[in-house]
Amino acid sequence: MTFPAPFYRWRPHPWHGLSAGDGAPSVVTAFIEMTPLDVIKYEVDKETGYLKVDRPQTGSSTPPSLYGFIPRTFCGDRVAALCDGVDRSDGDPLDICVLSDRPIDHSEIIMRARVVGGLQMIDGGEADDKIISVLDVDPIFDGVHDISDLPKSTMARIEHYFLSYKVLPGQESTVRIPMVYGVDHAVDVVQASMDDYRDEFGGDNR
Repeated sequence: MTFPAPFYRWRPHPWHGLSAGDGAPSVVTAFIEMTPLDVIKYEVDKETGYLKVDRPQTGSSTPPSLYGFIPRTFCGDRVAALCDGVDRSDGDPLDICVLSDRPIDHSEIIMRARVVGGLQMIDGGEADDKIISVLDVDPIFDGVHDISDLPKSTMARIEHYFLSYKVLPGQESTVRIPMVYGVDHAVDVVQASMDDYRDEFGGDNR
């Protein structure tokens, strides 16, 4: 049997083997780990690339959007430098939320996402930004190019989720969101994470 080049004998690692996207940092590839239906926190195992169970969701809320990360990004010194009051990032790929009109109930999928803004989130003293995006091929979001184009109620739900998703009753949250930012700063954060990845791992993001 003949396969067209390039032929991958094995599935690529979703963090290191996929591309950040040929439109990055404005339009990126998103690898989805969780859907709005999930009550378990799933994340990619950094060593194997398989999706693993991290923990049950501690609160009653579920993710307000598709949630995952941008391949070949790394939150290091450059990402931390864009977040006032911290000197380090969490050392993970850059997180991304993707809004779509129609429900998508599968994880471990990739999609083309248009960056529109983000949350400057600090978790335990580390920068842990959440990029906000829309599904690039979704006609409902054709007119959304900045976070200010989204309904305020949508952003309120996203903020509430991340402020409370790790908190057990009686505990204080370690999470702060000092700033919600628009597309220009979000693109800078994505680019910084791509540069941090090249510093950490080498190679080309695209």
